[in-house]
Amino acid sequence: MRTFQVEAVGEKAMSPASMHKVVIHKAGGYEQLKLETHPVPEPASREVLIRTEAVGVNYADICVRWGVYESARRFVGWPITPGFEYSGWVEDVGREVKNVRPGDAVFGVTLFNGYSTHVCAPEDLVWPKPQALDFEAAAGFLAVHLTAYHGLLQNVVIRPGMRVLVHSAGGGVGSAIVQLCKLHNLHVTGVVGRSHKVEYVRRLGADAVIDKSTQSLWDEAKRVCPDGYDLIFDANGPETLGQSYAHLKPTGKLLVYGFHSLLPKKGGRINYLKAALGMLKMPRFSPLSMTSDNKSVVAFNLSFLLPRADLLHAAVNDLTAWVEAGDIRLPKVRSFALEDVAQAHRVLESGETTGKLVLRTVPTIFSGAPHEVHI
Repeated sequence: MRTFQVEAVGEKAMSPASMHKVVIHKAGGYEQLKLETHPVPEPASREVLIRTEAVGVNYADICVRWGVYESARRFVGWPITPGFEYSGWVEDVGREVKNVRPGDAVFGVTLFNGYSTHVCAPEDLVWPKPQALDFEAAAGFLAVHLTAYHGLLQNVVIRPGMRVLVHSAGGGVGSAIVQLCKLHNLHVTGVVGRSHKVEYVRRLGADAVIDKSTQSLWDEAKRVCPDGYDLIFDANGPETLGQSYAHLKPTGKLLVYGFHSLLPKKGGRINYLKAALGMLKMPRFSPLSMTSDNKSVVAFNLSFLLPRADLLHAAVNDLTAWVEAGDIRLPKVRSFALEDVAQAHRVLESGETTGKLVLRTVPTIFSGAPHEVHI
């Protein structure tokens, strides 16, 4: 077990006007995750200040730490606090805020800054927390379910009985896609990379599960759907994109929302040679060939969707109704203390997880002395 020193910045203890947040000052491994003390921001006229209970951990946060997440480079740069989702209590509101008030239990999304005891967010990205979700489940709910909803219900037109293949079906986004597909009467084949995830994906409702650690992925995919798939969801990158496209039926659509095989699954640092080789293997989809094949490629990224509050509100309205009605199974949640953020990143990189990881921000054990983070 290795140990990193995470040094406090600012006051010795957190006063009512200060907060704790994880800050990354430059790209690198787990040692770049610094737990610091900073002033609590004051909300602008249309902003809400939330005292968080928990914050979601996503693979995108790891990409932010590595310095390869495009929206982080474009919108923030260094230093940066990762984190896209949270749950907690409204602590203060700007003078023009009308939909929430201090004391309300809420959850929401944010363009970074989530790994913190306080989040200041635009009012239109904050929603009442569903009663069916506790704070930890709520903190890990929105990012994966909004990604799944946008991919399935805002990018394509679906019809009952369509055949869908979902890569990484045991992960956060994958498990959300499986459930939304079954909610809309689609036939789902889930792909997993570890045998212990097979039963988990079956319980989510998948009609078939391919365990690529013990089965030939594409032989099984063809056996399940000999005529090809209407939709394939793929965040793997060059490892599977070419064959995913090849296994679409005419009019089929490949939905791309990540490139995980370009990046390491563990170890904390990028293998740049592997990433470069992966880029060379990346399929190039030509509009001319797609027209001849009668197939499409759709790509999207949730962090670039945040300016579209209209789409987000439509999605949250539906997702909240479904979770309150019990139509969506609550994600399996594993939680870590905020000061154990390095351990959470290591576990997520391992590829062994199912469901969601979150960081608990209350209570945070922290003082002005250097704090040890064990990984």
